[in-house]
Parts: sequence; structure tokens; C-alpha cells
Amino acid sequence: MAYAVGQLPGGILADKFGERRILVVSTVISAVTIAFVAAATSAPILFGATTLFGLGTALYGVSRFTALSEIYPDKDGSAIGVTMAAGEAGNVVMPAIAGVVAAAVAWQLGFGIAVPLFALVGVSLWLFVPERAADDESAIDSISVDAVRYIFEEISRPSILLVGLLQILGYSIWQAFTGFYPTYLIEVKEFSPSTAAGLFALFFAVGILVQPLSGNAYDRIGLNRILPILMGLTAVGMVAVSFVQSFWAVVAATAVLSSLLGQATVTLSYITAALPRDIRGTGLGAIRTVYMGLGATSPLLFGAFADRGFFDEGFLVLAVVAAVVSLLSLRIPDR
Repeated sequence: MAYAVGQLPGGILADKFGERRILVVSTVISAVTIAFVAAATSAPILFGATTLFGLGTALYGVSRFTALSEIYPDKDGSAIGVTMAAGEAGNVVMPAIAGVVAAAVAWQLGFGIAVPLFALVGVSLWLFVPERAADDESAIDSISVDAVRYIFEEISRPSILLVGLLQILGYSIWQAFTGFYPTYLIEVKEFSPSTAAGLFALFFAVGILVQPLSGNAYDRIGLNRILPILMGLTAVGMVAVSFVQSFWAVVAATAVLSSLLGQATVTLSYITAALPRDIRGTGLGAIRTVYMGLGATSPLLFGAFADRGFFDEGFLVLAVVAAVVSLLSLRIPDR
């Protein structure tokens, strides 16, 4: 919740003070708050530190996209794809490292190893991310009715609204799928917990390849050609996983489902590039807050299906939603 709520303030601050400063501030806040998580001695401290950590990392969420779009205007999809793939690599590698450290020494150190890494990244960001030009102006230097009206008009353009809708639907699929896939593999497919965890890791591991390839394809052929393929494969994977039973068939279906991870690379690249420079952070932050907030409800709905014995049918519903996204994406104009 904190991460979703923090997107809009993060975008406003990026427009006002520049991406480099906000990226560095984000890493500093993250380092300090994760240290408090590691040192927490009570539930209130743990919850408070975790909430602040979510807000701190939220500042990073918008600024990375707007910074990359500014630095690589003709290859923004590729740059964003590589960056998001790095995140998937972290999803695969970091929990394993932290688990080993926690088991060998103490669980607090499993979190604590992130503190010097955040510090190193913060210094690197300050050294390598260009400072915004001094004559660049932000439309939100002062909050006014005209500024709010201007922001609303820009994010309400038909192409941005449609891609924003696709992002809401795609994020909802992602939330429901990642929230329940391991449980589904254990309860319905009757795999062991370790096997389910391995298949879940495979989903993210294949995503390390899918995201940069999706970003590069976006740069080359556009959203309206690559997104229908990605979401079409996602729909096929959702249908397949609800019917197949053998281990290797589920492995194949899981690999196909990793196409879902390329969706956000494409849609967020499009939205970022389509927004005017003077409100790019604010506009993207507002859109991210909305789709994250709405998308967070999808696990509740999917869980209600699962509790009533309709686990397979839940995946078929996700397949239908993915197919709708695939068809609607054909209507998006080239940027």
C-alpha cells in the first residue's frame, strides 16, 4: 500500500527537483529503513519501518522510468526492459543469498546486507545519472488549479487512457497470478512446496530474458505489434496451465506465462514517452498509483474463486482478460 501511495508524490518530486536527486534520496531512505527493519524489536517498529521502506522505494519507481526515457529517447523501451530485467534477477538471486546468510548467521543480517548495497547504488546514481538542465521547467513548480487541469488533460488523452487501462488489466493479472501460483501448484497440481517454488523462480528467471527482448521489440516495431503477442501468449499459458498435469508440461506452460512480465515494460515505456516532459513524473506517478491501487484488488477476487473450488476457472478468467488486453492493444496508435 505504501509503495502504491508513494508513486504520485515521487513523480511530483521528480518533476520539481530532478530525477537524480530523487533516486539518490530513495536509496538513502531505503538503506535507513531496511536497517530499522533488521533491528526491529517490536511489531509496531517492524510495521512502521516496513511502511517507510515502501514509501522510500516508491520514490525510485517513477524516477527510473522518466530518467531512462530522457537519457535514451530513441531506445527507451530497451533501457527500461534491461532495468526491469535486473529487478527480476534480484527476485531470483537476492532471496536465496539472504536465506543463506540468515541461516548461517542471523535473520537480521539477511536484511542488513542490503544496506551497503543501497549506499553503493546511491553513490553510483549521483555519479552517473545526468542532472536535469538548469533551464528545464516543471509545470508543478507551484500547485494551482491550472496546473491540475493541465495534468488531467494530458493524462486523459485517449491513447494514454487506453494504454493505462491495459496496464490496469495487465497488472491485475500479474498480481493474481504471482499471488497464487505456488499455492495452486501445491494444492491443485499436487507438487511439493520445493517444486512449486522452483517453478515460480523459473517464471521470473525467464522474465530476465523476456523484458529486454520486449523492450527492444517495442523500440523496433511499436506497442501495437509486440503487446498483442505478449498477452496472446499469456492467455495461451493461462489456459494450458489449467489443463495440463505432467511436470514438464507445467514447466513449458510456466515459461510461456513469463510473457506476462514483458507487458509492463511495453506499456510503461509508451506512457512515459507519451507524457509531456514538464509533467512526466507527476503524470506517470498518478497513473501508477491508480493501477497499483486497483490491481491490488485482483488477488482478493481470485482468492474468492479459489476458496470456492474454482482455482482452474480462475486461471481461465485471467486468460480471458489477457485476450482482451491483446485485442485492445491492436487499437493503440504508433507513438
